[in-house]
Amino acid sequence: MRVRVGVLGWPVAHSRSPAMHNAALAAVGLHDWHYQRLPVPPALFEETVRALHLVGFAGANVTIPHKRAALALADSSSRAASEIGAANTLTFARDGTIAAENTDAPGLLAALGGLGELPARPRALVLGAGGSARAAVWALRESGAEVAIWNRTRERARALADELGVRAVDAPEPAELLVNCTSVGLHAPDRVERSASHDLPLNQLGMTLDQVGEYANVVDLVYSSGTTQLLAAARERGARTVDGLEVLVAQGALSFELWTGMRPPLELMRSAARA
Repeated sequence: MRVRVGVLGWPVAHSRSPAMHNAALAAVGLHDWHYQRLPVPPALFEETVRALHLVGFAGANVTIPHKRAALALADSSSRAASEIGAANTLTFARDGTIAAENTDAPGLLAALGGLGELPARPRALVLGAGGSARAAVWALRESGAEVAIWNRTRERARALADELGVRAVDAPEPAELLVNCTSVGLHAPDRVERSASHDLPLNQLGMTLDQVGEYANVVDLVYSSGTTQLLAAARERGARTVDGLEVLVAQGALSFELWTGMRPPLELMRSAARA
C-alpha cells in the first residue's frame, strides 16, 4: 500500500516541500511513499485532517494559516509545540490519533549554524507575530537569546511577548540577529529601495536600507525564485544571511525523520528545493 505524506496550507501551490521530500524518499529507498500538496481552507481543516489516516497518510506538514489549529486538534503534542502554541508537523497513528510537533523551532536553530558563531547571548529581533514567529521567538529564547518582537499590529506583538516572556517593541531596534517571520518580500526585487517614501517591502517592515545595516546577521523565512528585499539590503551592507529555503530544508528534514525513522540526505533535499 502506498504511504502518503504532504503539506497542508491555504494557499499551498508555492510550496517546495514536495520536491525536496520526494527526492529524499526516493534516495533512501522509500519508493512506496509520496509527498503531495494539500490545499485546505480553514473551514475544512479539522474535518480533512481527521480523515487523512483513512486514505493512507502517515503524516503532514502544516503551513499558513493552520499551525495553531493543528495543535488544537492533536491528541498529543511535544513540549515545544505546546509551549510555542503552534504545530507544523502532524503524525497519524493507525488508530487515527494525531501527534503534534513543531520542527520550525529546531529547524531555525539548525539553519542559524550557517551564519557562523553568534555571541553567547545575542540580542535578537523577530519581525511578525504569527505561527512562524511564535516558533522563532521560543527557539531563540530557549537558546539564551534576548528576544524582542516587532509587528505592524502592536497589540499582537505585545500579546505574543507576554505569552512567551520576551519584549515587544514599537519600532525595529538594533540587534545582533534579525529574523523576518512575516510574508513581506515574497517577490524578488529589481532593486534595493533607498527611501521610506513608498509602500515597498522594507518600508512595510518598518525599516530603511540604513536600518538593515544595523544587523550583522539576517534570516528571512520568506523564500521565492530570487532573493528578497530584506536579504538584498542585508547583503549589500555586508551582513551574513540565511534564506527561507535553508530553514525549510532544516525543518523538513526533522519532519522526514519523525515519519520514516530515517535520516534524509540533506544536500539532496537542499538541491531539490532550490531547483
